[in-house]
Amino acid sequence: MKIAFLTPEYPHERVGHSGGIGTSIKHLAVALQKQGHEVSLLIYGQEEDAVFEANNITFYLIKNKKLKGLSWWLTRKKIEKLINSLHKENKIDIVEAPDWTGITSFMSLRCPLIIRQNGSDTYFCHLDQRPVKSKNKFHEKKALMEADGILSVSQFTGQLTNELFGLSSDFKVIPNSITLSDFECVNLQDKSSVNPIILYFGTLIRKKGLLELPFIFNAVHKRFPQAQLILIGKDSPDIKTQTQSTWQLIQPLFSNSARDAVKFLGAMPYSEMRKHIERASVCVFPSFAEALPVSWLEAMALKRPIVASNVGWAKDIVDHGVNGYLVHPTNHVVYSDYIVELLENPTKRKQIGEAARKKIETHFSSEVVASQSVSYYNNYI
Repeated sequence: MKIAFLTPEYPHERVGHSGGIGTSIKHLAVALQKQGHEVSLLIYGQEEDAVFEANNITFYLIKNKKLKGLSWWLTRKKIEKLINSLHKENKIDIVEAPDWTGITSFMSLRCPLIIRQNGSDTYFCHLDQRPVKSKNKFHEKKALMEADGILSVSQFTGQLTNELFGLSSDFKVIPNSITLSDFECVNLQDKSSVNPIILYFGTLIRKKGLLELPFIFNAVHKRFPQAQLILIGKDSPDIKTQTQSTWQLIQPLFSNSARDAVKFLGAMPYSEMRKHIERASVCVFPSFAEALPVSWLEAMALKRPIVASNVGWAKDIVDHGVNGYLVHPTNHVVYSDYIVELLENPTKRKQIGEAARKKIETHFSSEVVASQSVSYYNNYI
């Protein structure tokens, strides 16, 4: 099968910054290619138009059209023309696109279009309790209505998306995944009792619970003062306060003594993240808004116990008390209790970590998800 992914991001040096959507596509694309399928990446919003090949995957970089008031339309027509041309040349059989901003609205494609719900702007604005741009909501709804098939990375995301747009669309749940061979576990030396590290990795932004994390860590620090909190990720502005840096916004929220035990390492290449995850005693994700976060999967695959948000999508990943802990981000005391319990109990840490790895192997392996995706695609070809 010849599968194309339309995406605004992908983790490659010629593409630029990539977030969760790009990472999840990479894991799936590599697995599909290994299973004998041909994969193409159509990446819009680029600085140039270009075509190249890397690791047997064909990249099409697409520069957006610029014309005041018509850029959205002209860019869509440019993408539409490229997809239809590739389909006519027998280079793609099917295309998958994200629901974010409804990029495929008003496209007339000659091959089947599948939309995978990783969370639209409408979805995230709802979870973040802020207004959505009317044009984004319009395009996102229209794109979903025009799609041939709809996948969702979690049951929660699919159901909430239907509610927000007033739709009753059928959707198939196929989660995000990771390449297990990239996360083969070694016998990690547990130095947690000497120099325990609590790790958060992801964008520094309000919707991911970053304004709750200082209060959680303050509570941990009182009971476990030798623990260190490390933050890794891209800093971002805060929409609610108009502050240009979330990192600057949260620093005053730490107690004086706790602040000395906090390090912000900034954004980091994807290739360097593994070593930081391996060094962590506990990974924390107090998020309010996700669809199905790849960062959780990566930590669990490396047998790191996680303490995460209990909102919506979380139960699709974590079985509370078995392969991680789930608690609401605003419940600072209970959240800190779970972290301290793991820091104080190496046996519990190991037990939770082993169970986390097993959950990833059985439910979130890219090989498993690739096979599920191909089976779904076949319904539309």
